[in-house]
Amino acid sequence: MRVLRLVLLVVGLLAMLAGLVWMGQGSGIFPYPAESFMINQPPWITRGAVTALAGRVLVLLSRRL
Repeated sequence: MRVLRLVLLVVGLLAMLAGLVWMGQGSGIFPYPAESFMINQPPWITRGAVTALAGRVLVLLSRRL
């Protein structure tokens, strides 16, 4: 059970980080790398928010186990 909690926590944190980066790139706040296809593309804001939210759910789930 302890390994499962750790895995859920790490995957959740990575998903939250990826989602925040995607939101930053989609909104143009985080334009790195400059040749990224995600920069200033509004659909990536939504996709990033959903990914970050899913990561948050995993983190909360890892704390309840």
